[in-house]
Amino acid sequence: MAKKALVVGASGIVGSATAGLLAEQGWDVYGLSRRPTAQEGVEPIAADLQDASATAAALAGIAPDAVFITTWLRQDSEAENIRVNAAMVRNLLDGLPKPTSPRHVALVTGLKHYLGPFEAYGKGTLPQTPFREEQGRLDIENFYYAQEDEVFAAAARDGFSWSVHRPHTVIGKAVGNAMNMGTTLAVYATLCRETGRPFAFPGSAAQWNGLTDMTDARQLAAQLLWAAETEAAHDQAFNIVNGDVFRWQWMWGRIANWFGLEAAPFDGTPRPLEVQMANDARLWRAIAERENLAEPDLARLASPWHTDADLGRPIEVVTDMSKSRRLGFSRYQATDDAFFALFERLRADRLIP
Repeated sequence: MAKKALVVGASGIVGSATAGLLAEQGWDVYGLSRRPTAQEGVEPIAADLQDASATAAALAGIAPDAVFITTWLRQDSEAENIRVNAAMVRNLLDGLPKPTSPRHVALVTGLKHYLGPFEAYGKGTLPQTPFREEQGRLDIENFYYAQEDEVFAAAARDGFSWSVHRPHTVIGKAVGNAMNMGTTLAVYATLCRETGRPFAFPGSAAQWNGLTDMTDARQLAAQLLWAAETEAAHDQAFNIVNGDVFRWQWMWGRIANWFGLEAAPFDGTPRPLEVQMANDARLWRAIAERENLAEPDLARLASPWHTDADLGRPIEVVTDMSKSRRLGFSRYQATDDAFFALFERLRADRLIP
């Protein structure tokens, strides 16, 4: 009998990649989101996790062997992030029928575990890089910690195993996603090519010159499945990145070349995308209409604020993968190839020309 999986946030970058991998591996997959999208091999479930009773009703009769929590809702303050996102995890785990067989719950958070929330992003005293899982929580409120605590409390109550997964910036496809650097850069490059504007790196000198890494959504999905199926990985937290490191001064040129552009020289001055793209919604709609693209709404494709937050950090950020490597997770993904694969998919799906 096939195992059952519940992917929470199945319409997002991580959730859709995870649901797709599980379906390929023969799992029966349920995909929960507020507005489900069609995906082959995935049975959609519509639910708003902020509504406890509606969530419980939507989950009635579903007894998954594994639950993958890949969603969150951004709020105006970290206090609200904590209140809303902790409640979403609590409502989900309270709403599931109590497990009658071993169950695993995987929670996707990220490197803000080490860097702090957006209100204090990359500020104050931070752990030494590369970030390692044994580095403790920062002495600051963080909705990732609140989400973890909800998982830990429910695991103690219901007896399931858990894993926490901390990716760096995720590369993957999802329309309407709040944190989507790959598609944001693809749209920005398209706009630069259209207008003749320079393809200018938007971030800091520290990011341009320093080492960094990223996480392909397929790489994260593979680790989520590995942790669910590997007993030694249960009740553990894991970093997850592609396995290579690079400098943006190299990657920026690689991305420019893919779009037939020349990378603009970088003089150390940040040029945030929120400013560069502030008035581009009408232009993008015109491009979409001319090229018969699938999404004319720039706001549903690009998330300049998040790309600016990542590329504007004043510190070098690299991530250690030794913990999961020692336990047998050996998958690798070159980051430039991850970008190129995403760009090809966006073009094939008529999201960029």
